[in-house]
Amino acid sequence: MLVGVLKEIKNNEFRVGLTPPSVHELVARGHRVIVQTGAGAGIGLTDEQYTAAGATIVPSAQEIFAQAEMVVKVKEPQPQECALLRPGQILYTYLHLAPDPEQTASLVKSGAVCIAYETITGPGGGLPLLAPMSEVAGRMAIQAGASHLEKSKGGAGILLGGVPGVAAGHIVVIGAGVVGTNALQMAVGIGARVTVLDKNVDRLRQLDLIYGNRITTLYSNAHAIEEAVLSADLVIGGVLVPGAAAPKLVTRAMVSRMKKGAVVVDVAIDQGGCFETSHPTTHADPTFVVDGVVHYCVANMPGAVARTSTFALNNATIGHAVALATKGWRQALRDDPHLKNGLNVCEGKITYAAVARDLGYDYVPADTLLA
Repeated sequence: MLVGVLKEIKNNEFRVGLTPPSVHELVARGHRVIVQTGAGAGIGLTDEQYTAAGATIVPSAQEIFAQAEMVVKVKEPQPQECALLRPGQILYTYLHLAPDPEQTASLVKSGAVCIAYETITGPGGGLPLLAPMSEVAGRMAIQAGASHLEKSKGGAGILLGGVPGVAAGHIVVIGAGVVGTNALQMAVGIGARVTVLDKNVDRLRQLDLIYGNRITTLYSNAHAIEEAVLSADLVIGGVLVPGAAAPKLVTRAMVSRMKKGAVVVDVAIDQGGCFETSHPTTHADPTFVVDGVVHYCVANMPGAVARTSTFALNNATIGHAVALATKGWRQALRDDPHLKNGLNVCEGKITYAAVARDLGYDYVPADTLLA
């Protein structure tokens, strides 16, 4: 198969879909790879390294879309990229369609076969292609929150770890999944006072066994969220419903009663966010203020540490990329039910139930297109 790798064009996005070692994996199995010039330059991956791995360098995205049977990206295609997709072409990337009706409509119109990293499942449960970026984003959430609590960034002027004689800041983590667990690890490490909320009591029990009295665990309901948020200096939103729009767990009314100068980091913003006051921002302009509360809602947080993120992502994505290239998408999806769960849009049909439900499309099960 001829596989194409694009230079990402989303604001401040320097990650790349395939690293030179990943290109080598595909080339060693007889596939051809074309890479847009400068695709990895932002993280120190040169055209020469891609050439040495067996890729051919091409000058433009237009050539990638025109030639490649499968296009491998990181972020969802931008409107000018959607316009270049063609029927039957495989698009393998993050999509996050549920809160994005415009992108969804463009992908339906394209007739392409669109496989989303974030809904591919794993044999042991979970979302293994989303997990590495959730790990990065969860850890970054504390870093971003700590920075924006500084007075010069609009925050209350609080050092989360405190100092002897001065109380530590209070961090509230909503959701104890991959994002929440990694945020929690960093929050405990800097010496903050930490509260974590989740509906999974077994998960809270596990965290209690690990961290003991260094954290407070709470069963997540509206009352508990409200009490925790109103006492927080930093709130991390890390709640995910696979493939669907994130639930709005923190209301506008709650935000209006939070401490002035508090910070919220909405890691769930890719799926619409779990704060009612959230809207997506970029690394170039990462925050806005609502009722005196600083909102950090960058939709591609791991892009800030693009080199680490790219290699972590490729570790998770390359196996399925090889399967798709080697077997073709139909056979690869027939052989692997977990990869099949990644099919979101196919030949003009919505094949992921949560996306169809949230955006008002007819749902067409993937199996009907694999027969």
